[in-house]
Amino acid sequence: MKIVVCIKQVPGSNRVTFDPVTHNLVREGMAGRMNPFDENAIEAAVRLREQVGGEVVLLSMGPDATKETLHDGMAMGADAAYLLSSRAFAGSDTLATGYVLDQAIRKIGDVDLILFGRQAVDADTGQVGPIVATELDLPQATFAAKIKPLDDQHVVVNRDLGAVTQTVQLTLPAVITVRAEANQPRYESPVAIQQSLTKPLTTWTDQDLTLDTHRIGQAGSPTIVRKVYAPDKATRAAKPLPQEPKAAAKALLDILQAQGLL
Repeated sequence: MKIVVCIKQVPGSNRVTFDPVTHNLVREGMAGRMNPFDENAIEAAVRLREQVGGEVVLLSMGPDATKETLHDGMAMGADAAYLLSSRAFAGSDTLATGYVLDQAIRKIGDVDLILFGRQAVDADTGQVGPIVATELDLPQATFAAKIKPLDDQHVVVNRDLGAVTQTVQLTLPAVITVRAEANQPRYESPVAIQQSLTKPLTTWTDQDLTLDTHRIGQAGSPTIVRKVYAPDKATRAAKPLPQEPKAAAKALLDILQAQGLL
């Protein structure tokens, strides 16, 4: 089974800046890390490979610094990686991003399964996986808590929808987004990190793909950010409790009762 896992590098801290004109996040020169939900997608892919054989390929779109995140993914067990990096991709929204990923997956070829994390923690849209499935005209399942290979042509997916669960069967090739509850991502051992540096990592620009230039970058992004702002910081006065345990407990109970919490 050939599995492509699409991953994203997200800000490594909350100290981020935005372009004053486009209001998009400025990613150049920004310290980043792998989107946490994507770690679960990689773990799911590696476990499937361990069951049925094949290979796990990572795919990401971003600046050159994203290579570090791709090496992290290969240290988790992926076999190879592709980076889509070009100034032409700058400012892409989820629709433009999904289109570029779609074209890259077509170029990789012979893909049986495409996995995504549930969503990215910097935008929280959860849109790119379904967009890629639509672009490729493939069956899809979101919020996967468990993926089980049925045979060479099918997988069974347990979807955790919160209040209910749903079991669906997908015909391959297919697209699946993975919940954090699906697994516990494996630890990157020193040996695996060293081995990741020898695994193939290929960079493609917009010139390496067959793209409609009207569908990429800022020009191909219909999403418009009207305003970006930081929420007001709420300040609250702290009231210390007595140091003596019994007095502290009584004071805390009095506070909770006064607020109607007890």
